[in-house]
Amino acid sequence: MRAVDPAAVRDGAVAMLGRTPAKAVLRKASLLPPSGSPLPGDTREVTQLLSSETFQGAVAGLAGSLGVSPEDALAEAAGYLREMSATHQPKVSEAWQRFGGWLSRGYDVLVDDDGLAELRRLDRKHSLIFLISHRSYLDEFVLPPVLQNGDLSPLYGMAGANLNFFPLGTVARRTGIVHVRRSTSDIPVYRLALRSFIGQLVANRSNLCWSIEGGRTRTGKLRPPRYGLLRYVADAVEELPGADPLLVPVSMMYDQLPVHEVGRMASEARGKDKEPEDFRWLVNYARGLRERLGRVYLDFGTPLPLRQRLAELRADAVTENQVERVALDLCHRINAATPVTPTAAACIALLAADRALTLDQVLDTVRPLADYISGRGWPVAGGATLTDRSTLRWALRELVRSGVLTSYSGGTETVWGIGAEQHLIAATYRNSAIHVLLVRAIAELALLAVAESESAPREGAPRTAFDEALRLRELLKFDFFFAQREQFGQELAAEIDILAGQDGANGLEVTAEQASRWLSRARPLVAHLVLRPFLDAYRVVGEQLAGLDEDEAVDEQSLVEHCLRLGHQWSLQRILASEESVSGEMFSTALKLAKHLDLVKPGAPNLGKRRRDFADELGEVAGAIARIADRATS
Repeated sequence: MRAVDPAAVRDGAVAMLGRTPAKAVLRKASLLPPSGSPLPGDTREVTQLLSSETFQGAVAGLAGSLGVSPEDALAEAAGYLREMSATHQPKVSEAWQRFGGWLSRGYDVLVDDDGLAELRRLDRKHSLIFLISHRSYLDEFVLPPVLQNGDLSPLYGMAGANLNFFPLGTVARRTGIVHVRRSTSDIPVYRLALRSFIGQLVANRSNLCWSIEGGRTRTGKLRPPRYGLLRYVADAVEELPGADPLLVPVSMMYDQLPVHEVGRMASEARGKDKEPEDFRWLVNYARGLRERLGRVYLDFGTPLPLRQRLAELRADAVTENQVERVALDLCHRINAATPVTPTAAACIALLAADRALTLDQVLDTVRPLADYISGRGWPVAGGATLTDRSTLRWALRELVRSGVLTSYSGGTETVWGIGAEQHLIAATYRNSAIHVLLVRAIAELALLAVAESESAPREGAPRTAFDEALRLRELLKFDFFFAQREQFGQELAAEIDILAGQDGANGLEVTAEQASRWLSRARPLVAHLVLRPFLDAYRVVGEQLAGLDEDEAVDEQSLVEHCLRLGHQWSLQRILASEESVSGEMFSTALKLAKHLDLVKPGAPNLGKRRRDFADELGEVAGAIARIADRATS
């Protein structure tokens, strides 16, 4: 175990509590003690905070702004701290690991041992903040045992309060799980207590873990980050001179997710209500984990020193949104550590065709993708060879066994196709790999815009490949993570150079003749595989908005429900390329983009025209993607 600086714990741990949250209604804690004084059974962190004059002063200041007594506010804060508190009881942790091992018995866990060894070294001097890509409820049973068996310091895992039910929550709390409420905007004392609790853990050099996304992905790709807990860690770093935590990107990738879990995710994407987590849910979830589902791939990205990164941002005169920039850096590092699985490769091929394929036909699609992935140095899960017939056949058979694919062997060859109402699930696996192809897809569309600029010029068309890429980046920024403008330009230039082949590209300077020639011979072409499902979903939202009156108030939930119905109609009519675009999650993201462009609130200037222009722009991009698809199959 590493040494802890007592002075930092005693004097600095709660110095960062001076900020006062906005005034709101005082709430009573669920575990309200008779006073705000430490109790014999309190954990170390709770005792430290309740004994701190700085913490007591911060609570008293908040109490004054809320118009309540300091004693009542401190008692409430103490109750919240006890609600958050967690311990590491060896016997309970051992039993918890056995329970987790039983739940995850359908998987073998493949660990990045080199990364783990480096973390063991860093653990001696730093608090390690593990930020994970959250794919399954099983995640919390995969990472902690690996870290414990790797001889790292005990981990405090942040989990949603929705999982704090008997007996799961009671036991989990004794294994280091901290249950955090999701909606706290009207509970200022809770927010102060949580900020203080996180700061105290950092001061104690404890290791922490949570999902950077704030919840499980519903589409298979990394979701936009949540900033709250990371902001509290950044506050602690700014206020505690000795605090030097490292942010550790963690990728957890599954060959296949539990069948009932991924099925529920697809149902929620189609608009069904989320099933509440309770004891009955836990029993049903455990019952559904009997089948073998392959491997879990646990990989660690390059750790990010938070103090150093914040200093670099200040040196670059970045005074706002520092935490947001750090979070995006982390998401890039998670994606960089996320491997491509054979399951993802198989689903890319079958979703692209949207019909049954033989094994040779699947290989024909995967082979150029595998060459590209290898050439760009992207990791492949377990070091597999994506073009190996046995590897792909195994992936296809496993997807048939779980019901995602169907197969037919009554003819001359076995063919595989996507099962009825399984497109969203297949897309979940496909989307786990699309970060690898994102800039490539944008480069293809940028070249197409340049190639068509002379033969079919359009009003307001971007003048260069970079202009078009920036336009697409702006449209897609709520769904994907992009580097800052300069680095994005470098990434785009690298992709265009690959597309240019032996000709070689002159940076981002491309003529129409060059763009057309490069696209005609480039393989693979991936824009339709990567971007079409998202842009098709955006089109549905754009058309729904364009059909509204300018002065009509927009109920977002109702709008998404209308989009689900229209999307289903368009899927049946084949206006949409695939039913995977009929997704509440995708529609909600498109709505965020529309709000960002001030297209939702009634009364905005020229609203009707701007909504129509938005829908037309999305239709134009969808047309460009269709032309890339035609080139890919010609």
